[in-house]
Amino acid sequence: MMTELDALTRNKTWSLVSLPPDEKLIGCKWVYRVKHKADGSIDRYKARLVAKGFTQTEGIDYFVTFSPVAKLTTVRFLLALASTHNWFLY
Repeated sequence: MMTELDALTRNKTWSLVSLPPDEKLIGCKWVYRVKHKADGSIDRYKARLVAKGFTQTEGIDYFVTFSPVAKLTTVRFLLALASTHNWFLY
C-alpha cells in the first residue's frame, strides 16, 4: 500500500483539497492482488486504490463522461495513410 501511495504522490496523480460544503464525498477502497510467476510461485503483492464511482448518480454528481479510445488498427491505418501521402504527423 505504501508503494502505491508513494507512486501516486510521486506522479502527482491527485492532491488533497477541502470538500466544498454542498458536495458529496466519493469513497475509495483498496484492492489487493497476488502476482504469480510462470512456475506458480509468488512474484509480488499488489495494492491498488480505487474510487467507488458506482456511488455517483448521472445528472447529480456528474454530467459528462469522456474516455477517448483508439483501436490499434485505426492507428495503423492513419500511419499508413500519412506515409503514402507524405503527410507530417504531430
